[in-house]
Amino acid sequence: MSNPVSRRGFLGAAGAAATVAQSPSRRRSAFSPDSKIEKLTDNLYRLEDTCNVYLIRDGSRAVLIDFGSGKILDYLPQLGVTQVDWILHTHHHRDQCQGDKLAAERKIPIAVPAHERHFFADAENFWRNRRVYHLYYVRNDFYTITENIPVAGLLHDYAKFRWNNRDIYVLPTPGHTPGAVTLLATVDGKKVAFSGDLMHGPGKVHTLYDMQYNYGGSEGVDMAVYSLARLREQKPELLCPSHGPVLSDPDQGIGLTIDKLTEYYRFQTGGGQLTEHNLPYAVTPHLIAHHQTTSSFYAIVSNSGKAMFIDYGSASGVYFSNFLNATPTVDRIRFVEHNIDTLRKRYGLKSVEVAMPSHMHDDHMNGFPHLIRHHGTKVWCYENMVDIFENPRGHNLGCTLGESFKVDRAFRHGERFKWEEYEFEVTHSPGHTEYQMAMFVSIDGARVAFTGDAFFTNPAAPQSDGALRHSLIFRNHVESDSHLKSIRNILDHEPNLIAPGHGKPFLVNRSDLVATEEKLRKQKDLFHQIVADPEPEFGMDPSWVKIYPYQMQIKAGETGRGEIRVQNYRPTPAKMEVALVVPEGWTVEPEVLRFEAPARGHAKQSFQIRTRPERPRGLPRVAIAADVMCNGKYLGQITEAVVDLG
Repeated sequence: MSNPVSRRGFLGAAGAAATVAQSPSRRRSAFSPDSKIEKLTDNLYRLEDTCNVYLIRDGSRAVLIDFGSGKILDYLPQLGVTQVDWILHTHHHRDQCQGDKLAAERKIPIAVPAHERHFFADAENFWRNRRVYHLYYVRNDFYTITENIPVAGLLHDYAKFRWNNRDIYVLPTPGHTPGAVTLLATVDGKKVAFSGDLMHGPGKVHTLYDMQYNYGGSEGVDMAVYSLARLREQKPELLCPSHGPVLSDPDQGIGLTIDKLTEYYRFQTGGGQLTEHNLPYAVTPHLIAHHQTTSSFYAIVSNSGKAMFIDYGSASGVYFSNFLNATPTVDRIRFVEHNIDTLRKRYGLKSVEVAMPSHMHDDHMNGFPHLIRHHGTKVWCYENMVDIFENPRGHNLGCTLGESFKVDRAFRHGERFKWEEYEFEVTHSPGHTEYQMAMFVSIDGARVAFTGDAFFTNPAAPQSDGALRHSLIFRNHVESDSHLKSIRNILDHEPNLIAPGHGKPFLVNRSDLVATEEKLRKQKDLFHQIVADPEPEFGMDPSWVKIYPYQMQIKAGETGRGEIRVQNYRPTPAKMEVALVVPEGWTVEPEVLRFEAPARGHAKQSFQIRTRPERPRGLPRVAIAADVMCNGKYLGQITEAVVDLG
């Protein structure tokens, strides 16, 4: 993968070359470290500053790993370095980057971990919004720089950052921070890992408080153990931490740190399970279940070694919930690969050929873009999920992944297909969300239903009940008979094993399913009794009128296009009049949209919106609304969207 912002483009915009001045550097503090630069190999140096700053030299040019106070610039002349091409940061804490303003003044481009970009480029906005009162999210993102830093490049997980014909590999290593990375490069014939604050030395970490994200938790410890195990698999020959000594025997030091952190985690959690120790099991010889991941995912491994994944979310609940908390508003949740090596070693997996989502929620498929990029996996799904995956900005639904990806094949309700030696049938399975499927297949003699989050075992129910548990989230789009459609699909196919979206697969019999159907009839009756409108869907669907796309992107002074979309639940047509409410100085054409939505049907009408030429300072995102008349009744501004002005 190429660097997302070229050095030439950055310097051209800056109007100057990144040539290092020969005079001592001007720093923004009266203090300065008194340490001397240390030679590690012929072309690798370390300066102990507010953090360890590493310099890789290539002739008269160099790249820096972290920057500290910027003191290292004073030593460049004696190293024969006349140009610093990049500063690469392992994480966002101030001790790593407090001198970055100096680097920016010198026109030295800075690249940062992709999932921590906002802590550099948008630091001032972070400080405007960081909660201090009622503090339960105690993560030490308070160690963020106080002023915005210009970001010229991003360090993407599992990608290679190219510098001077050298590849620097970006390994995600959350722990000290959720977005931290380790950078791996070959220097003077040695594989070197620049590991940030993942560890300090054998059995030691720099701080423990940085590894607590939530009140009373040990989440960063869990992540650090997993990250250290993945780093160990890379077999570095030299480990260069941000604080602590350089290790010439990384394997031994990493192993000891894993052991001590594991002991600490179990002590603090009363024997809690680490993500590193979550292992799959074989339900049948060819069906492998991963029930300890944040959502269950399943691998059907064919006789040829090809695999079909049903869902593929985060490595554990710890990973998903804490990456979710760490994700800024317009970004996508981080993903770290898991379990694929185990499937290779234990179950004969050779390739991940196909991935199918049970439904559109990010906890079930936020690993799909990774599978596409790094494993060549094809994505197949139910037909109504396609636009959500390919155009996620279009919708305001619960749990949408903030990254688009291509769908290779879509299926209709009742469609059958064959993959390898297996024959499948796909059905629409609404309820938990409108955008959900059930898939039925026989594997090793078991009649299996993959049902996503439609139904679960219900141990709390009375023995005489027997009904399965279901979920109801109105933002996911649910109608009064959605759950009934789903349970009837399962009744029609009579599986003996349900593979749910969370938890282990479980045996099911017809009496359980009949009891569930009866419970869901009662739910439908309650919807009709409670909602005032005779068509209860109007009280269940917050987006029966919506602006598409929900997250619009329009540059200042330019024109964008959108649609008003209406789902009419009534048995008679609906005459619609809609006017957009936009900021002063913006224009909309037409001013009023007039159209008819057919009975029990859908309708849409297009519009154009033009923004003012100047972008309001501090307002990268602006809300707009739609004022609505339906059949002559004024409903007001019942729906909205947001416009990103970047």
